[in-house]
Amino acid sequence: MIETVTPTGAVALVTGANRGIGFQVARQLAERGLTVVIGARDPERGRAAARAIRAAGADAHPVTLDVTDPATVRRAVGWIDERFGRLDVLVNNAGTADDPGHRPSAADLDLVREVFETNVLGVLTVTNAMLPLMYRSAAPRIVNVSSGMGSLTIQSSPESYLAKVPAAAAYPASKSALNALTIQYAKELRPHGFLVNAVTPGACDTDLTKELQEAGFTITRTAAQGAAVVVRLATLGPDGPTSGFFDEDGPVPW
Repeated sequence: MIETVTPTGAVALVTGANRGIGFQVARQLAERGLTVVIGARDPERGRAAARAIRAAGADAHPVTLDVTDPATVRRAVGWIDERFGRLDVLVNNAGTADDPGHRPSAADLDLVREVFETNVLGVLTVTNAMLPLMYRSAAPRIVNVSSGMGSLTIQSSPESYLAKVPAAAAYPASKSALNALTIQYAKELRPHGFLVNAVTPGACDTDLTKELQEAGFTITRTAAQGAAVVVRLATLGPDGPTSGFFDEDGPVPW
């Protein structure tokens, strides 16, 4: 059982938080009493998401942030610094996927680069920009939203639930790279009190899984269900794990 706490006055940034799992993570963190910054590429969608959370009596603020645009990331850092002076929780949720039938043998390299730009380099860009604010936190937490498709163990097992998912060139590899990056951040930041983990929310009914559902895969879990494990890892107590990969049932094999 992962023990969590509700940090008093903690400030959290969730990227890609205007819809889907990201929005549900932001909503659930805000319901726990955190001040949540809604990172969104589209300013109006970000404002709408923040309004929806505030309407329920929680604290949320939008900021324009495109993880592939360092200029917007720098401006977001400046805004958070001026408004709150620190950052306690970073949830790297923003992500994109290729067509599930985009086979490695027929890879469009431009599309592969685009997926890696968001799912891997975007995490590097945002995390490194936010670290100065997070060093000011008494309990900094970083959660990278990965996928079961990023697990080499699960992907290579014929008995896995993912065995029937068509091979794809970009998304699974990008999430495996994100998992590796998570370990490296955890190693570097452990001496400074950071807990850094990767999470797979599981297959949820979101825009990201529409093509899988159109291909005949039945997905019944909600974005709110997928968000719950992210929230648990974002609110870990001081004795919580770091350098791990988790789903709602516990550790996931790399």
